[in-house]
Amino acid sequence: MTRVFRPSRKFKRDYNRLYHKNPAAANLFLLITELADQKGQVTTDEKELADLMAQRFEDPQRYSL
Repeated sequence: MTRVFRPSRKFKRDYNRLYHKNPAAANLFLLITELADQKGQVTTDEKELADLMAQRFEDPQRYSL
């Protein structure tokens, strides 16, 4: 069963606050949140994150929420 990420209002506020400071970091935050399991854990490495960022975001600087 595929879990769909639905951001809460708090998540959206945190994302927006981070986006205004650093758009790429905000999108990495979004990606990691989407990858997290039910316990909020993510198992990955830097190379895989870089590959997933390239696949998920056409432009990592663009607003993606």
